[in-house]
Amino acid sequence: MESRLKVLGHPVHPMLVMFPVALLVTAVIFDVIDTVGGPEFLGQVAYWNIAVGLIGGLLAAAAGTVDLLALPAGTRAKRVGLTHAAANLAVILLFAAVWVVRLNAASRAAGGALVAIEVVAVALLGISAWLGGELVDRLGVGVDPEHDLNAPSSLRPPSAHQRIGDVR
Repeated sequence: MESRLKVLGHPVHPMLVMFPVALLVTAVIFDVIDTVGGPEFLGQVAYWNIAVGLIGGLLAAAAGTVDLLALPAGTRAKRVGLTHAAANLAVILLFAAVWVVRLNAASRAAGGALVAIEVVAVALLGISAWLGGELVDRLGVGVDPEHDLNAPSSLRPPSAHQRIGDVR
């Protein structure tokens, strides 16, 4: 299935995803360093990384929703896409909650509990990123109009028939 939302022939969703992922992961790294005694300014930078990461995440989610809605019901691609979307929604909600707590605090720095929430959110983001890779690389979503939207998971070993047919 080809992407429904493109710029100059390229799917928009993958173009947008890298920014919130990088910003949110970097925010967690900066918060961890700040929490263990690093420079105080890192907490401020992490706070703003989260703010911009949330904006980017919402833009990426909007673009991803366009492609998700185009996936045929009953396919593995639709199930993986829904799981990917739900995980990303959870990540956005967790980071939004952390950001709101920090917005109303005297200091923009995160404490131990907020950093723990961020670490959980980033772990969930990693799972979701793998699911996104599964959608594109294994199921061809957004890039290949002829690909099998019911291809098996990349975590499963190939069947004997698949190994024989693979000429790599």
